[in-house]
Amino acid sequence: MQSYLTQPWHQIYDPLGNVWLSTLSAALPIFLLFYLLAIRRTPAHWAAVGASTLCMALAAFEFHMPVEKIAGAAASGIVYAIVRVGWVLLAAVFVYELTVESGKFEVIKESIGGVTNDRRLQTLLIAFAFGSVLEGAGGGGAPVAICGAMMVGLGFDPFAAAILCLIANTSPVAFGAVGNPVRALVAVTGLDAMKISGMMGRILPFTALLLPFWMTRMVTSWRNTFAVWPGLLTAGAIFAGFQFYWSNYQDFGLVDIIAGMATLVGLTIFLKIWKPKEIWRFDNEPAATVQLRSYSFPEIAHAWTGFILLSLFVVLSGVPAVVIFLNKLIPVVTVPGLHNLVFRMPPVFPTPHAEGAVFDFTILANAGTGAFIAGLIAGPILGLSFGKTISVFFRTCYRMRLSMLAISAMLVLGYVTRYSGMDAVLGLAMTHTGVLFPFFGTMIGWIGVSLTGTDAGSNALFGSLQVITATKLGLPPVLMAAANSAGGVMGKMIAAQSLVVAVAAVGQPGREGDLFRKVLPHSLVLTAIIGLIVMAFATVGQAWVP
Repeated sequence: MQSYLTQPWHQIYDPLGNVWLSTLSAALPIFLLFYLLAIRRTPAHWAAVGASTLCMALAAFEFHMPVEKIAGAAASGIVYAIVRVGWVLLAAVFVYELTVESGKFEVIKESIGGVTNDRRLQTLLIAFAFGSVLEGAGGGGAPVAICGAMMVGLGFDPFAAAILCLIANTSPVAFGAVGNPVRALVAVTGLDAMKISGMMGRILPFTALLLPFWMTRMVTSWRNTFAVWPGLLTAGAIFAGFQFYWSNYQDFGLVDIIAGMATLVGLTIFLKIWKPKEIWRFDNEPAATVQLRSYSFPEIAHAWTGFILLSLFVVLSGVPAVVIFLNKLIPVVTVPGLHNLVFRMPPVFPTPHAEGAVFDFTILANAGTGAFIAGLIAGPILGLSFGKTISVFFRTCYRMRLSMLAISAMLVLGYVTRYSGMDAVLGLAMTHTGVLFPFFGTMIGWIGVSLTGTDAGSNALFGSLQVITATKLGLPPVLMAAANSAGGVMGKMIAAQSLVVAVAAVGQPGREGDLFRKVLPHSLVLTAIIGLIVMAFATVGQAWVP
């Protein structure tokens, strides 16, 4: 007799006997989450707990998912939340707090001001270029957490900094974490990695060109936006050019790091030659300092120690050889009652497909661990005692406690949605769009990332569905696989855990709902733009599909 922990379970995609009612039901936890955040303005941790509780109830009583499998999915989500998202956020804020505690952040302010005092252009250097490097190295919440904290320390309006970091952390996401989203697509579709990479590298450069203008317009007028068009165009063109070239002709693992570093260096050189006529700053901050204190290069390098070490260790933690070596030191622990016992069914997969479920204890090869080690080394270098460095870390832990609860509850929601099949129900609803599938298929990727918070997760969930549907409709499978990832990047800014990370990093806890309302329209419009690009490739541009 089989133990209940070893009994398989097959996902059900129409539990109510009506496709649209089943789809509406599957969307209820998301509606509740957004209602609590955006309308009721409920604190994020309570909103997430409420939505995840409803999700588990629906999984049990409507989708008939066994209780032990719901528990396994929830536990797996909590572990992932702590190890892969929360730990990165905590360690990034820790490095920032050390820099502030040591008094060196004033030097950092002046060093960036030495390049430009203009908030519009500082945004490109930090959120757009440096954020891309961090996304390429480790992904997770690192770009938003680190860049958001840096911008607030520089004097940015905190809420505006959160918005800008979320918008900036879009185009690089498809190649984030040293190419993990591409690997996820390869794993579930069997397509050639470089063809997927090349197709993504032909869709996303259009948005990379647009983003600097889009971000700037979000915080100021059209007049002030076009006043710095040379800088905006330079940043977008350098990033888009390197993104296209590297993804098509080199590899997919270093796209973000190469494009981000090239933009950072190229824009810095450009801003030494070209200056805006007027320095723009936020209305509620003082005017730009005319005379900046001059620091020597060693003084500037010393002040940047925390962030330099953080970048070095985060990049190192993402090197494939390092990841493989360190992960071998961590035993693989499967989730009891869940691993290979939940089956995705046709038409999501051609035949029943067992979903793996492994606790993510990969704490060593982790951007958060890299950032934490950087902090431990940087503290004494910056002039703090080791005891004081540890004290700052525990102070940061206390400050971030509610954010950690919110992130954990958000990931419970995402994991139960995935293993119960609710995500597939939502994705399948989009496949009934016929000739418009290239557009709505892009929206499937958006749904996936907005639910799971990761492009790689969305690709693992919906990559096969995209390829199956594309084949049935006579579309290039590689186009729709890439569209899932490219469309998904615009869902990153409204993913619940992204909102929590953003407000925590800029010191605005409780404003998740305000932030969601602000970025949702931009998320939808940018996704629609990518959908139209994919439609163009599907109709008149198939010759340009790899």
